[in-house]
Amino acid sequence: MTHVSPARKQSEKALYGGTSSRRVTVRDIAAAKERGEKWPMLTAYDAMTASVFDQAGIPVLLVGDSMGNCHLGYESTVPVTMDEMALLSAAVVRGTRRALVVGDLPFGSYQEGPVQALRNATRLVKEAGVGAVKLEGGERSAHQIELLVQSGIPVMAHIGLTPQSVNAYGGYPVQGRGEEAAQQLLRDAKAVQDAGAFAVVLELVPAELAAEVTRSLHIPTVGIGAGPDCDGQVLVWTDMAGMTDGRVPRFVKSYARLREGLGDAARAFAEDVVGGAYPAEEHSFH
Repeated sequence: MTHVSPARKQSEKALYGGTSSRRVTVRDIAAAKERGEKWPMLTAYDAMTASVFDQAGIPVLLVGDSMGNCHLGYESTVPVTMDEMALLSAAVVRGTRRALVVGDLPFGSYQEGPVQALRNATRLVKEAGVGAVKLEGGERSAHQIELLVQSGIPVMAHIGLTPQSVNAYGGYPVQGRGEEAAQQLLRDAKAVQDAGAFAVVLELVPAELAAEVTRSLHIPTVGIGAGPDCDGQVLVWTDMAGMTDGRVPRFVKSYARLREGLGDAARAFAEDVVGGAYPAEEHSFH
């Protein structure tokens, strides 16, 4: 009988860098928390980009309503519709083989209550094929989360700065500063865990508070502008790859200059066409 070392077994199960080719599940996410493993998550909005991230080993892809800002040209996430979410979520699912695909419930698709949330979450699961859904809100969304989980739909919660509330915030301020706000965030985190969420996104939260939340929960936390102590970290892919035009949030680290490179490619193509260098003989048929 071949002996397999514990270290090798652990590496095989790793969310990032593991050797398993099957779909990542919420059970894998829970197991990573138990192992103390940190893991990456990116947004994706189309099949081609999703396939790149999937082949790179990113274990969780979020079809975020951030598509409103960086993909559909809206000023915020608020206008995103269920039709848009279902269409792009299905594309991401088709472009992946391993990643757990999480679909956002957009503004207005769950605020009426649990029944509305179940109807729209069911649509993302049935029509788009996502493996889980995400919705914003702590205590105020606990009943929605509870019904979805009871109905067999895994839920990723989202607390701290919730971008769908941009009109109420008057912008995108850091959340959880001050004793009262910190205690409310802790209550929100406990509420979504008790309701059955398998993970919770912490957005724009002081690092010390995010660390306290992470220690206090048995479900994983996913940080975005929440310091280094969360179990996972997520970025909007256009920010991560240097595609975003103009100013990006302070917490963003860009790992490429894709916008500049794509512009260079477009200009080179245009100059070849204008100058007659493209198409050349090798690009032509006779």
